[in-house]
Amino acid sequence: MSAIEKLKEQQSKVPVRSAPWMVAEQLMDICRREPVCAELIAQDLDNPDMSIVEAEKKIKAFADKHKSGKSSCVGPEDSDRILREFYGLPDPGEVSLSLISLDLADFLG
Repeated sequence: MSAIEKLKEQQSKVPVRSAPWMVAEQLMDICRREPVCAELIAQDLDNPDMSIVEAEKKIKAFADKHKSGKSSCVGPEDSDRILREFYGLPDPGEVSLSLISLDLADFLG
């Protein structure tokens, strides 16, 4: 089962537009952009301790720590960083660089 299928399955068990539901959306975006990350996420989602609900708890902890009055908000950069740390994903720049490999012998006839 692919990471996106696993995310949709977990997403179906939480309320629509809830925080864990949104975590699944963000992870699906990462999977679509970065196939290497999709493989890592797919493996992690088999572990209940790595579910979207558990990932959302990390984001909530960050929000609670940075609360302003009664309000808190986590921007996309922070949530991306938190999810990448939680799932052990490389930074976006690292992924694109790791996919580039050339063998000069391929160009020599």
